[in-house]
Amino acid sequence: GEFFESKANGFGKFVSLDGVSYMGYWRNEKQHGMGEEVYPDGSKYEGQFENGKKHGKGKFTTHDGQIYEGDFSMNDIHGKGSYKWKDGRIYSGDWVANKMDGTGVFKWPDRKKYVGSYSSDNKHGYGVFLWPDGKKFEGCWANGKQNGFGIFTNGNKQYGEWRMGKKIRWIQQD
Repeated sequence: GEFFESKANGFGKFVSLDGVSYMGYWRNEKQHGMGEEVYPDGSKYEGQFENGKKHGKGKFTTHDGQIYEGDFSMNDIHGKGSYKWKDGRIYSGDWVANKMDGTGVFKWPDRKKYVGSYSSDNKHGYGVFLWPDGKKFEGCWANGKQNGFGIFTNGNKQYGEWRMGKKIRWIQQD
């Protein structure tokens, strides 16, 4: 590749002893700008680098076909992005330090859907869960489970209270 003052600067390709290869732009011996990093297991990152780290917009594909596309910050998934698992599940939304965190939409292949808040990979805060048959739960979540007050709709609305995913009581029914 290109060098300036005996340092990798500009476009070039590097292959490490452990089989990781990088082709893209360099600045002062570090990946910087657009590039592609390929790992020995077949996983691949295509996107922006800054000072040797994945940073900016990018796409990471695992060796088994799972894909994350979105924002990276200092090698972490961080910001807005979408992750698709090989079984067809998809999450699109906010990420913090490689975890779903903030607001997002999670869809399952069987057409279930959750729209709402996440904290550290768990449904947490206010959210709406929809089933393909029209049932709906909207309300509070904690650690991935209904927790607090919510409304369950299955033809009619039922207001209730939940603790860690289990209904405690019905408060009112429309």
